Amino acid sequence: MQFRSKEELETHIQRLKSQSVTTQVLVCIGLGCLAKGAQPVYNRFVEVIEKEKISAVVSQLSENSRHPVVGTGCMGLCEAGPLVRMEPQGILYLRVTPEDVEKIVEKTLKNGEIVEELVYQETHHEEVLKWPLMKDVPFYRKQIKIVLRNCGSIDPENLDDYLRNDGYVALARVLTEMNPDDVIGEILKSGLRGRGGSGFPTGRKWQFARVSKSDKKYIICNGDEGDPGAFMNRSVMEGDPHSVIEGLAIAGYAIGAQEGYVYVRAEYPLAVKRLKKAIQDAREAGFLGQNIFGTPFSFDLKIKEGAGAFVCGEETALMASIEGKRGMPNPRPPFPAHKGLWGKPTVLNNVETLATVPAIILKGANWFRSFGTVSSPGTKTFALSGKIRNTGLVEVPMGITLRELIFDVGGGIQNDREFKAILIGGPSGGCLAKQHLDLTVDYDSLCAAGAIMGSGGLVTLDEDICIVEQAHFFLHFTQSESCGKCVPCREGTKHMLNMLQKIVDGRAKPEDLELLAETADVVKDASLCGLGKTASNPVLTTLRYFKDEYLDHVLNKVCVAHVCQAMKIYRIDSEKCRTCGKCARVCPVKCISGRPKVPYVIDQEQCIKCGSCFEACPFDAVMVDWRSKNHE
Repeated sequence: MQFRSKEELETHIQRLKSQSVTTQVLVCIGLGCLAKGAQPVYNRFVEVIEKEKISAVVSQLSENSRHPVVGTGCMGLCEAGPLVRMEPQGILYLRVTPEDVEKIVEKTLKNGEIVEELVYQETHHEEVLKWPLMKDVPFYRKQIKIVLRNCGSIDPENLDDYLRNDGYVALARVLTEMNPDDVIGEILKSGLRGRGGSGFPTGRKWQFARVSKSDKKYIICNGDEGDPGAFMNRSVMEGDPHSVIEGLAIAGYAIGAQEGYVYVRAEYPLAVKRLKKAIQDAREAGFLGQNIFGTPFSFDLKIKEGAGAFVCGEETALMASIEGKRGMPNPRPPFPAHKGLWGKPTVLNNVETLATVPAIILKGANWFRSFGTVSSPGTKTFALSGKIRNTGLVEVPMGITLRELIFDVGGGIQNDREFKAILIGGPSGGCLAKQHLDLTVDYDSLCAAGAIMGSGGLVTLDEDICIVEQAHFFLHFTQSESCGKCVPCREGTKHMLNMLQKIVDGRAKPEDLELLAETADVVKDASLCGLGKTASNPVLTTLRYFKDEYLDHVLNKVCVAHVCQAMKIYRIDSEKCRTCGKCARVCPVKCISGRPKVPYVIDQEQCIKCGSCFEACPFDAVMVDWRSKNHE
């Protein structure tokens, strides 16, 4: 059906909402749950329900009505997938297998009972607490869904499911009731800031492009989410692609663009597949194309699949990639709003920013500002990963504390270990320590602490993590992803990485720490693009908040977390040694000496900690110790 007016759309939506649906089985088929076997679970539900002929459910299987089994996008609690939600009760089942399906159908669909062994549960003081309803599960209690309002509740490949939730009503309202300046004014009033990391006011960016004079303008959705452990944008594109398309169309109208791009990395095949279908469905329904809703406004979209370069998350590098060039950043000014894609005014917004726009138009700027803080209104999505119990996708109001996010929403640290640090903002973010647990999560507070919001990756580290090795790990990623265009980033990250390698290898001197900090500052100040300017953040923040751990490595040659191999000590127990010489024969640097009837000895100055002797000894005479501050 093609909608030629706002009234036609509203009539259709009312008809969809009037359809009676008494029962639904929502099966998460987001990428995380699919990897855990969600597709066979979904297939089994369809098979069993149709076979059992359950009267309350099968009545919905008539033509033009919703199927009771719906495959949805991400429901959030990825650690416990595959997830299944039973509506209208709101019951959430975890780790569902195909073998569980008949039990759920028999007990819940037929008799209204709960399968208790499949619900969320925690043990507190030897008491097992269970929460059958999704809204009561601690992981969801403090969440507010704006960006993720439809993820986990609709079929992302069914346009009617999106329309049933007032989909494209915001676009219709914009085109028929508002002029471009009204739209920009509402976004400005909402205080929406770019969720891609910079936090630049979205309305101001649109305003700059609006006043730029040109025969052609472009709007681009940046879906090039490359941070390790980040999957917020991917989940939105997979679970609610029409919200991104609608946001793009509204942004296009506001700035005067008739063409847009969705730049998404090719490593996201499910997101690409669902976006392509959503764009095609939107065209056929008249939400994209010529004279949308019978107005003079025309707008269409193309998908550009990126090759996975991290630097293409930077806007000028992304535009170069769309133009068929190597993805490398360019100096600014001119800014894209004045001279962007093919030299034309261009606005780039990330997936989360665009998915928020229709909700603001529908419910108003004041409604949006009722969440979050004065300077950082609204909500933010985060991908919780690392040593946290409840890994997954969350959306919380700005201003929540790190303690609430980690311990209330995330469930605390795995295996009852101690919290040590949190990396927020991806590999270019900052490591914050225990003293920051009560820090509010907003742009200004994080910036003051030396971190960044980033796109929303949040990696929790426990006491078993070596902070120096982690800084080395994150810097290795950013160094390998440097495009090499500017010297500070290309050479500076390489020098920092070499210095960190010396530290974890136990070869560093005190002056190396000073040089590391100086180099990090130079890279931060002198690099061309955002990747280079933030590459030093893990180094600077760990030096700032975990200086003692660096000093332990450098002065005492100690790794308190027992991670850095160079801090190991291999020694031979003289009482267990049978003087067979096997350890000496396999040693690649010939640092083990001895002779028959005289126990063998390892020269600690020459030992490279390879462990060959440990593996070769048949008598367990080779022992492994870790250096301590009292080691002599």
